[in-house]
Amino acid sequence: MSNRDRWLALGLLAAVLALAYAVLVHPWFTVPMREVGDRIDAARERELRLRMEISQAPLVQQRLQQARAALAHTPGFLPERSPELATAALVQRLETVVAQASPGRRACEITNRSPLQEPSREKYPRVTVQVRLRCGTPELANVLHSLEGGTPRLFVGNLNVLGQRVFFNPGQSGAQGGLDVSFDLYGYLPPSAPPAVASRTRPHVPGEDDDAL
Repeated sequence: MSNRDRWLALGLLAAVLALAYAVLVHPWFTVPMREVGDRIDAARERELRLRMEISQAPLVQQRLQQARAALAHTPGFLPERSPELATAALVQRLETVVAQASPGRRACEITNRSPLQEPSREKYPRVTVQVRLRCGTPELANVLHSLEGGTPRLFVGNLNVLGQRVFFNPGQSGAQGGLDVSFDLYGYLPPSAPPAVASRTRPHVPGEDDDAL
């Protein structure tokens, strides 16, 4: 056999082998092995992420407890745990401030106070009391300053002031006339704590129990 025939035979053999690989080996062996390799790589990446999340869980829990503790001691929020208790505290605060501004209600008195229902969809629930006073000008200024300048933080909104003729009746306690004042007195409750998450079985990490087999 001549060299030319040998090279031709080798070329035909290589072509047959390449065709056999493309038809038989590649789709039935190479492609499935590559898919298995990709799944193994994805499982390893998922395992690494799970291990990192598990290792950070104590730190996240510690930060969450610190944030809740700081929030509980923030003077800006009302300390009460329910809107009903907070409303009662607002009314008591109002009565105290008015009594301090006008002892004996001679120059300032509360003529109406009523809770106002606020929507509970806000992140920070608001508690509001609608207030109406009859006050002299200096007493009103003291009342508003004391309400908004104290702790916890309270706010005055929708303030309306109407002037009336002032006179005092010795036979009655309280001012007759003065300024007819109405406003909304409100404060904010801290956001509700999220419900406790039920303990769950620790997720299986791929490859974690392979040594036990």
